[in-house]
Amino acid sequence: MARKDRLSGNEAVCEALRQINPDVMAAFPITPSTEIPQYFSKLVANGLVDSEFIPVESEHSAMSAVIGSEAAGARSVTATSSAGMALMWEELYLAASNRLPIVLTLVNRALSGPININCDHSDSMGARDAGWIQIYAENNQEVYDNLCMAYRIGEHKDVMLPVMICQDGFITSHAVENIVLNEDEEVKNFVGEYSPENYLLNPECPMAVGPYSVTNYYFEAKRAQAEALKNAKQVVLDVAKEYEKITGRSYGFFEEYKMDDAEYAVVIIGSAAGTTKDAVDALRAQGKKVGLIKIRLFRPFPAQEIANALKGVKAVAIMDRTESYNDNCGPLGSEVTTALYRAKADCLTINYVYGLGGRDVKVEDMENVYAELEKAAANGSVENPYRYMGVRE
Repeated sequence: MARKDRLSGNEAVCEALRQINPDVMAAFPITPSTEIPQYFSKLVANGLVDSEFIPVESEHSAMSAVIGSEAAGARSVTATSSAGMALMWEELYLAASNRLPIVLTLVNRALSGPININCDHSDSMGARDAGWIQIYAENNQEVYDNLCMAYRIGEHKDVMLPVMICQDGFITSHAVENIVLNEDEEVKNFVGEYSPENYLLNPECPMAVGPYSVTNYYFEAKRAQAEALKNAKQVVLDVAKEYEKITGRSYGFFEEYKMDDAEYAVVIIGSAAGTTKDAVDALRAQGKKVGLIKIRLFRPFPAQEIANALKGVKAVAIMDRTESYNDNCGPLGSEVTTALYRAKADCLTINYVYGLGGRDVKVEDMENVYAELEKAAANGSVENPYRYMGVRE
């Protein structure tokens, strides 16, 4: 039977990891993800997990260590944020190209500079093309649930790719919420034992990991990697459906909130979706036909499904909690706009940059976004399609 508890997002990560009982965690502390290895090392020290905890000298070393342990056949995990992710950069590509289903619990934090320890998505979005599966959470419950599903997705034989479980720094990582936890045995049975087909310590099948790839083979290796990421879409849905059977909690590529008859929609990632839902409720009470799409799976990107969900919408705001510095669009803006173009959709789009460095997002901010969408639809055009929300100009 499920049980209720009050946990921060970081505590929820460690509770899931305690139940999963991975073989290896290697980590180096960095705010606001520091608590994850701190809490997990206590579980190791107290004998509550069988894991090997490896304290290392840097985040680059942390990812290097879990690449080595995963290649050896051990289920592995690490955690980081911001500049720690940046220091892992080279290794992120190696983990994905070597098809190692490592799990990284990323607590999203602004990348320097100027130095800032609060939330935005510049770290994970900077790594969006590294070949990792990326799954985002709105709240602590989703952080826990996403992690419970992560290994089942990454370790699937048609995928074999690393998975990044993302949550908003401080907003979810340190804030305490009521969440529902699965029983230990349920998680253990759901995740199962890790039995890789190929691994370094298998004496029956000698192999190399990360060999030099000459021109005749490199392209094909990257194409196979891309196909595996494509396969992950169906696996994400299949694993979520199985998870729903034991928990009653349903997950897909994204959540549609009051989208059935929506004329104006917001597409957003992370904790600000909760604020936007409050804005939707307030505007619905005024008779406004507004809705929300909250992205859960960003890599691989569910383009066709997003376009279908936005069918019939007059105008859509696409919210990016990062800046791409291209004077054109943000990462989410690029993906959604391309999806709509290929689907020959005729809705107007406005791409907003918001919440950088932890800048507050208020209900009235999102109500203003919907007002701008209604105004654009009435005019039949968008004057400034790439905007900033909540900044002093």
